[in-house]
Amino acid sequence: MALGTVVKQAATNSARQATNASSRLRLRKAALTLTPSAVTRLKRLTDGPTPQYLRVGVRQKGCSGNSYILEFTDHKGKFDEVVQQDGVTVLVDSKALITVLGSEMDYVEDKLSSQFVFHNPNAKGVCGCGESFAV
Repeated sequence: MALGTVVKQAATNSARQATNASSRLRLRKAALTLTPSAVTRLKRLTDGPTPQYLRVGVRQKGCSGNSYILEFTDHKGKFDEVVQQDGVTVLVDSKALITVLGSEMDYVEDKLSSQFVFHNPNAKGVCGCGESFAV
């Protein structure tokens, strides 16, 4: 076999492997997206000398079964999913990841309250008071 034929065959095989590898790569759905008002509020809340992160979790409680838990922390957990958007870092607890996947976090202010609100496409039902949800 001629050297030119071996080189062409090797190039063809590597091109096929590259095509197969790129076809296996898929875009991941974002664990959590933030609205501009949520980003602005989180920047104000986490502004300080020590870096702080907001960790989003889900606990079993409330009328519908699940409730969001928000807590500030100064370190990332071993299995936390990191969401970085517009200069803000939010951590999603690994236990809550499947429940929160694809959700949008918003910050809403009205005359009576100001709060973070989640728009979760996975939620099948929401409690009347809005504090809990069912998946």
